[in-house]
Order: sequence, then C-alpha cells, then structure tokens
Amino acid sequence: MKAIRFLLALFPALLVPLVAEDRKPNIIVIMADDLGFGDLSCYGATTYETPHIDALAKEGMQFMSGYCTASTCTPTRFSLLTGTYAFRVKGTGIAPPSAPAVIAGGTPTIASMLKSAGYRTAVIGKWHLGFGGPDGPDWNGELKPGPLEIGFDYSFLLPTTNDRVPQVYVENHRVLNLDPADPLRVGNKKPDEDHPTGISHRDTLKMDWTHGHNNTIHNGISRIGFYTGGETARFRDEDLADKWVEKSVAWIEKNKETPFFLFFASHDNHVPRIPHERFQGVTPHGFRSDSVVQLDWCVGELTKTVERLGLSQNTLFVFCSDNGPVMDDGYADDALEKLGEHRAAGPFRGGKYSVYEGGTRTPFLTRWKGTITPGLSDEVVSTMDLYASLASLTGAELPKDAALDTTDVLGALLGEKNAKGRSELVQQDNGSGGTFGFRSGNWKLLRHDSKKARNVVVEKKLENVDVPQFQLYDLSVDPSESEDLFATQPEVASRLQARLDEIIESGRTRP
Repeated sequence: MKAIRFLLALFPALLVPLVAEDRKPNIIVIMADDLGFGDLSCYGATTYETPHIDALAKEGMQFMSGYCTASTCTPTRFSLLTGTYAFRVKGTGIAPPSAPAVIAGGTPTIASMLKSAGYRTAVIGKWHLGFGGPDGPDWNGELKPGPLEIGFDYSFLLPTTNDRVPQVYVENHRVLNLDPADPLRVGNKKPDEDHPTGISHRDTLKMDWTHGHNNTIHNGISRIGFYTGGETARFRDEDLADKWVEKSVAWIEKNKETPFFLFFASHDNHVPRIPHERFQGVTPHGFRSDSVVQLDWCVGELTKTVERLGLSQNTLFVFCSDNGPVMDDGYADDALEKLGEHRAAGPFRGGKYSVYEGGTRTPFLTRWKGTITPGLSDEVVSTMDLYASLASLTGAELPKDAALDTTDVLGALLGEKNAKGRSELVQQDNGSGGTFGFRSGNWKLLRHDSKKARNVVVEKKLENVDVPQFQLYDLSVDPSESEDLFATQPEVASRLQARLDEIIESGRTRP
C-alpha cells in the first residue's frame, strides 16, 4: 500500500485505474425531490439547518454549477439512469399513475453497467418511471418490466409520485402486503358516482388542494387519479422517509461484503409534503422546509450506517436533486405563505418546470473520505454524467449504442486538480417540445418556441410569463439571468442557436 500511495503522489493521473483495480468503492447516489439550490444551509439557507448534508459538503466536493438535465422528475430520472437526454425519447414526460415502463426492459442503464462490474444494485424510494408493457402495470400481478429488468437486483419503491395514486409500496415485482381478496384498481376515471374525492368530500381533507390533486382521497389527502381496494397495502404518508431508511440500512448491511450501488430516491420535498410528526414545525416555513430537514435526517442515517460498518473510506456519496424548487404545487401547505425571506432557488431565476437556472441548477455534492479533498468547485457537472463517470471509476465499458449523452467528468467529481467538467449542457422542461436551456461555457441560451416561460418569480409568486423566443445571458456576470443580451451579442447567439440545433438533431453527443 505504501508503494501505491507513493505512485499516486507522483502520478495523480493514475488515480482512477489504480482505484478501479485495487478496490471498487461502494456508491450511494441520493436524489432529493424538488430541492432548490438555496434550500440547504451549506448553500445559503439561514432560517434552519441541514447538518448532515452540510457534513457531506464539508467533507467532500461542493459544486456551484451542478445540474440535473430537466426541470421535472421523470425526465431527469430517465437521463440519470440511461445517460441520454430525455427529449430524445418519446414518453419521458411526467409519468401518469398507470404509466408503462418508461425505460424498456433490457435497456442499458447505470445499474446494469455497475452490475456488470461486479456490483450489487438497489433502488429504494420514489420510482415514477412506470411498470409493465404498453398496457401499463398489472397492479395485482407481476409489475414487470421494471427496475429489475434494467439492472437492479433489488427495489423497494413508491411506484409513481405521492400526489398520484396508488399509495402502496412495490417490492421487486409485487405490491407489498396486497390481499388478493381486496384487489387494487387504479384508473383515470371515477369508479362510481359515490366514490369520495377531493371535490365531493373537500371538508374531510386534512390538507386542502389548490389546483388539480382532487381525485381519490387517502390519508386525508386527495390525489391525481382514482383507486380502490388494496387497503392492507396502503401506507401512511408520514412514514415514507422512515421506511426508505429502514430498507436502505437493511440492504447495506446485507451487502456490505461486496461492492454495492444504492440509488436512494427520496420523495422529500415533493407534494404532498407530509413529514413525520417529529419533523412537523421544526422550521418557520411550514411542511415544505420541514421536509427538507427530514431529508437531512435520512442522509444522516445513511452516513452513520456506512460509518458504523467501517465503509466510509471506501464509499462514494453523490447528493443531488431531480429539479429545482416549487412552492404551491397543488396543495395548501403554507409553502408560499410562510416563505418569508427564504429563497429556495438561491440567487437564480425560475424553478421547477422552468429552463431558467433555478429549474435545473441544484445542490450537487460528492464525498469519498480519504480520496476527495474537500473544497468548492465551479466545474459544470450533471446527474446524467454519473453513467460515464462511474464507468470510468469502475473500469466498466460504455455501450456503443446507448448512454448517448453522458460525459466522463470523474476527475471533477473527485476534485482532481485541473480536472474539467462539462463544456456544454442542454436543459429541458417536461419535454413538451421547443423549450430548452443551453449552457455553453458561461453563456446561456434560452429557447421558448411557445414564447411562454413557466415558473418565473413575479412578486414572490411563480407565474407563467410572456418571453421572447430566444434569450441570451452571460452567467459569469449575470447568474440571475436578468439582462438579456440576445440583441447585443448576435454572433454568440447565432453560434449557440446553431449548436443547440445540432445537438437536438444529431441524436447523440457522446462520440
């Protein structure tokens, strides 16, 4: 080992191959939900603290230009797992309650790649990438294809997202604790005239809805979509985070002797925001920020588990978010009323659903004790790049006809001196078409073919506003995207327009 350390000191470029041959680190990717750049105390939040996530930042690399690729959840998760921009594939927008599998069985993914490199693999938490073939999931039978058909050895999931039905756990191929005598029925139509909904039984709700989210009621909260049955399989919203942690800790303990990859997909702080009672009221901003503190607890439980098992020196943590923040996303949970001076998107404009920076620039942290020297980084990194970067780390090969847009930024993720991140990145909204953000160096081009921008702050509220089809910003001096330079920098604008068109039409960016 002394000889290896001596070689590494002399030849830093040898770091990756030596690590890949001498040891394969465990990998834990933690993805938050609807978490903004300014929602953590390590990124500037001042009215509450997130000590466990802050510890990751203090002990690892904190990125100031960390991105997801889309400003909604399903396309970001698709891109993380497949290494391909979601706008290239139809059906990758926000998945409805009974969506078929968004990623077809057998598709190469980050999980299958790591599995081929000798890893045990698991996804625990929110899925929202559908199940089954073209006709969608068989809720009372086998839910396949699903995660196990794209490289995961184990899955324990919230099947959609919790404002959509049904409120059940899916373990591997089955709904957990489902009684065959009480089958689960899920649909987009009211099952009968007497079926209670958020409209007909609004006075019974413990959390009111503000728009949409007014179909079937479960646990005093109305949802998107309708379902009946499956009573023994239903969960209580307040217990989600505890269950994710319970299952994750058990899986880590079971697989501690082999290299493992855990994708911990939190639901915090997506609506409906119903944190466990022990976290309710711990911040001044209502359940939204209370849920951020609950997320921080989850991170603490994972890091403590790794520490307890003696795995910290050989475990790479990656912390990220699926998109930027949103206040009122369909429920009256006081997120807007109790916002105060808190700025969930930090200094950035826009949020969830938006291709302004606030929609896709989010917290991004890496920690690997003993390998990553703590620090701050301005390098551009993306959740989509974990595919190529982890392949580089583990010595796995990338498939030629898949992972079409992932970039190897391992050196930047590990904080290596002079290592570079991405030079350019396309950002999308939910995939409606014609709405893109394109960062090239410090320049940012926005394209809104509809001439409408979603989720722009107007007097503290997020609204849809009229915008030009194209806008151009210099992020090095204007990170809040307030001074449009499209008219005054025609050469830059033309160059970025041409390059964005080329990326969209080419079908891939990875050589």
